[in-house]
Amino acid sequence: MAKWGYKFLNLTLGTFIKLVFIKKVEHRERIPKKGRIIIASNHESFFDFLCFSAIAGRPVHYLAAERFFKSPLWKAIMDMTGQIKVDRTKSDKGGIFSMAASVLEQDRAFGIFPEGTRSRTGKLQKTFTGVAKFAVWCRSQILPVGIINAFEVWPPNKKFPKFAKKIIIKIGEPIDISKYYDRGLEEGDYRRITDYVMVRIAEMINEEYPFADKNIQI
Repeated sequence: MAKWGYKFLNLTLGTFIKLVFIKKVEHRERIPKKGRIIIASNHESFFDFLCFSAIAGRPVHYLAAERFFKSPLWKAIMDMTGQIKVDRTKSDKGGIFSMAASVLEQDRAFGIFPEGTRSRTGKLQKTFTGVAKFAVWCRSQILPVGIINAFEVWPPNKKFPKFAKKIIIKIGEPIDISKYYDRGLEEGDYRRITDYVMVRIAEMINEEYPFADKNIQI
C-alpha cells in the first residue's frame, strides 16, 4: 500500500509541493535509490517530511506523532505512505523499534527527526539518541539532511503554510558507523554518534548546534 500510496501522492501532492514550495535541492544524487538507509534531518515544521518525501524518489517511512493519525486528512496521508505511529503517552517503545527495524530489514528508507519534535523557535534543539541506536542495531548508514526555511513557510502557530518563502533541501554525505555494529555501546557512545550527525546537519543549514563540539569525531 505504501508503495502505491507514495506514487499517487508524489504525482499529486508531491508535484504541487515541488512546484510551489521547494526552491532548490542540493546533492539529490546522494539519496540511495535502493537499500536500507536512515534519513535524519532537522525538524522545523509539519512540512519537513512532506518536502523530503516529495523529492526522495522512493518511499520514506517516518516516525510520526499520534496526533497525525487523529485528523482524517493527515491520517489518510500517514496510512497511504506507511508512516509509523508514535504514541508519546506510552513508556514502552518496543513496538516502535520493531516497526522501524522491519522497515530497514526490508531495505527501505526510514526517516527520523533526532530532535523528536518541531522547533518552536526555528533553531536546533537538543536531540534524543534514537537515530544512533536504530543505525547501530539495524546496521544502517545515516543520511543527514538539512532543511532550510520550513519554519518560515509553516511555523508551529499557523494552521496553513505561507507562500512568502521557499524551502531549500541539502543532502549530506552518508555517515558510515559500521565500526560500531558489533561493539557493546553505552549511552555516551550513542550520544556522540547522534551529536556528530547533528553537527553535520547544522553545517548544511548554516547554524550552530550548541549542544556539542563542532569538531566532534566518531
